[in-house]
Amino acid sequence: MAERLQKFLAKSGLGSRRYCEKLIKSKKIKVNGAIAVIGASVDKKDIVEFDGKIYKFIDQETQLLMLNKPEGVLSSNKKEKNLPIVFDLLPSKDDDTRWISIGRLDINTSGLMLFTNDGKFANFCMHPSSLIDREYLVRARGEFNQEIKEKMLEGINIKGQKYKLSDIVEGEKISSNQWFSVCLMTGRNKEVRKIFNAMGLEVSRLKRTRFGPIFMPSSLKRGQYLSLSNKEIELIKNYGT
Repeated sequence: MAERLQKFLAKSGLGSRRYCEKLIKSKKIKVNGAIAVIGASVDKKDIVEFDGKIYKFIDQETQLLMLNKPEGVLSSNKKEKNLPIVFDLLPSKDDDTRWISIGRLDINTSGLMLFTNDGKFANFCMHPSSLIDREYLVRARGEFNQEIKEKMLEGINIKGQKYKLSDIVEGEKISSNQWFSVCLMTGRNKEVRKIFNAMGLEVSRLKRTRFGPIFMPSSLKRGQYLSLSNKEIELIKNYGT
């Protein structure tokens, strides 16, 4: 069954339909070797190309994987300096499934990462309007008090951008280190670290434990993944509504 090129590109994980439309208008998309035009449709027999990559038309149901990302692994699909990448830990690509990461974790952050074969679903999960929060365990060194807590919840301006936590719960304190459980509504690069560092706190351990309604089970070992059910996919789709 044929579908609009913009929709196909969005489902492939390139971005929103509006962004994909811009790619087409910029003559960056090829279909069967020719420059694509707005309004074009594609089906299984067509070869869609962008930035040197081929995108296959695959009619399949939405799949979702959870990975317990170890520290020292890049959240990237490109090798850098021979470092391991998260996609090395996922199922073999022999079945034509193209996994799309739902957000990223920096190399020194561990914990829950989600991957899907559905670009539209990935975009939904990452868009701020979906109101999906993330929860992290943080170990930090430095002085923490009520004033700092209130600033973290109210928002901190860092290089012209506002960063804030939606919740913070104090945990065990050992010597100069203290554990925290924190939540935030966005997934910007090193956001938790930036908030703590701005308050004079040095983060020595950071682990994501929850994405919306999905918690990472303690039984999932580092470097391992598991497949999530259709019920869990629907929980995410309906979260925050």
